Amino acid sequence: MRRRLPFVVLALVLWGLLPVSPAAAVGETAVFVKTADWGSGWEGKYTITNTGTATISGWRVEFDLPAGTTPGSFWDALLTSSGNHHTFTNREYNGSIAPGASVAFGFLASGSGTPQNCRVNGVACAGGTDPQPGVPATPGGVGVTATTSTSITLGWNAAATATSYRVYEGSTLRATVTGTSATLSGLSACTSRTYTVAAVNSVGESARSGPVTGTTSGCPQADLPRHTLTGYWHNFVNPATELRLSAVPNEYDVIAVAFAEAASTPGAVTFGVDPGLSTTLGGYTNAQFKADVTALRSRGKKVILSVGGEAGRVTVSDSASATNFANSVRAIMAEYGFDGVDIDLENGLNPTFMAQALRNLRGQVGSSLIITMAPQTIDMQSTGGSYFALALSIKDILTTVHTQFYNSGSMLGCDQSQAYSQGTVNFITALTCIQLENGLRPDQVAVGLPAGPGAAGGGVVAPSVVTNALDCLARGTNCGSFRPPRTYPAIRGAMTWSINWDVANGNGFARTVAPHLDTLP
Repeated sequence: MRRRLPFVVLALVLWGLLPVSPAAAVGETAVFVKTADWGSGWEGKYTITNTGTATISGWRVEFDLPAGTTPGSFWDALLTSSGNHHTFTNREYNGSIAPGASVAFGFLASGSGTPQNCRVNGVACAGGTDPQPGVPATPGGVGVTATTSTSITLGWNAAATATSYRVYEGSTLRATVTGTSATLSGLSACTSRTYTVAAVNSVGESARSGPVTGTTSGCPQADLPRHTLTGYWHNFVNPATELRLSAVPNEYDVIAVAFAEAASTPGAVTFGVDPGLSTTLGGYTNAQFKADVTALRSRGKKVILSVGGEAGRVTVSDSASATNFANSVRAIMAEYGFDGVDIDLENGLNPTFMAQALRNLRGQVGSSLIITMAPQTIDMQSTGGSYFALALSIKDILTTVHTQFYNSGSMLGCDQSQAYSQGTVNFITALTCIQLENGLRPDQVAVGLPAGPGAAGGGVVAPSVVTNALDCLARGTNCGSFRPPRTYPAIRGAMTWSINWDVANGNGFARTVAPHLDTLP
C-alpha cells in the first residue's frame, strides 16, 4: 500500500510552503490558492515559481473556468478572455523570474467554480509536460489543415504513448479520435471556431494544446485580396491635395468615395461630384467621374460609396427610412458603378434599422455587395455600442470594419488593464483585439490610421508603426508591451484617411503599408 501524506503536509506542498523533490519540479510551475471566499465569489492568487536553472523572461498562465464563473478585477497581470478560457500574462515589471524565485498575481471571480486545465507557458501548471507519470505529452503542431463551408479539419503531431486524442471547444468535448487529425462538421458557412487538443491513454489526459482558430469557407467578397489597403478619396476641397479619381495611386485595393449626403427624403442619400472640387480640378464632371470608376474597376480595384463623415446627417431611424436608404444607395450604385457602401456615421446610428437597410440593399445587389464600416474608436469599445451591435448583427454579410484609431486620446484595450495612448503599436493592437475577441472574424477587421500630418488631430503615426501593428496581429512579432492572446493571420489589412492626405505627404503610407500587406501570411 502506498503511504499517503497527511492532509496538512499535502496542502503545504501544494501551496509551495514545503520543498518538493527536484524530480517533480521542472521549469516553471503555477500554484493556485483561494485567499478569500464569500459564497457568491472569491479572491484567488497564482504563484509562478521558476524551478529551473535559467531565468524566465516572460510568463503566461491560462485556464478554464466553469460556466457561471467569471473573472472580475485583477492585479499584477494582464488578462484576455475567450469564452470560458482566460489567459493572464506578465506586466512589464514582473516578467523576469530568476531560478528559484517567484512572482504572483491575483484576481476576483464571481461564481463558485475554480480554475481547471491550468497551463503555464504552455505546460501543465504542476510543472513539466508530464504532470502525472505515464500521462502523454501535450500534442504539438496543432493546426488547421483544411476547411469547407461546413467543416474544419485539424491535424497535429503524434504524442508518445497516446491511444486517443480529444478535441475541445472551450470546455466542451467535440471529438475523440485515435489518429492525428479530426474533422469538426455540421458548422455554418463563414463561421470561426477555436479548438484545443489533448492526448489520452489509460493513465489520464495531457494538458491541452494552445488554441487554434479556423473559419469555414463561404465568406462573402472572396474576390477581394486576402489583405487589403483601403483609402478614402475626398469629394470636397480642403488643405490636402485635390485629385481626380483617375489619379488614385495603384497601391489601394479599395477606394471609398467620401461622401454621399442626406437627401430631403428621410433616410435617402444623394451623390454627385462636389461643385467646389469640380472647379478646383478644372471642370471635373459626373461623366468623367463615372468613367474613372469604370477604369479603376477594370484594374481590379473596388470603389465604394461612403455615407456620413464628421458632418454627415444621414438618419435611418425606422422601417421607412431604412427602405429609402437602401433604394437610394442602390440607385447611386447603378448610376456610378460603385461596388458597395461604407457606413461612416459619426453622429450616431440606429443598429436595428441600419441593419434592416443594409440587408435590404444586399437583397437587391446580391453577394457581390461590399459593406464596410468606419466607426470611431469609442464606438467599438463594447459589444453593447451601436456600431459594434450593428457589425455583429450583419456579420454574415459584413465585409470589413476599419476602426478609426485616431482622434481618440487614451483608451482601454481587450486586456482591460490600462488606458493605452493613441499613436502607439499598443493602442492599435490592444483595441483591435477587442473586435477580434468579441465576435468579428479576422478577415472582417482592419486598422484605420491617418495618412500623415494634417489628416487628423491626434494619433498620426509613422507607416512603420502600422506595419509593426499588423505584424503583431498576424504573426505575433514586432509587438509592444501588449501581446494579443493569439495571432490572426487572416487580419484584413489597413485603412487610411485619406488618399488625398497621403498624396499631400508624399505617398509614404501607401508605399509602405501596401507592399507589407503582401508579406503577411
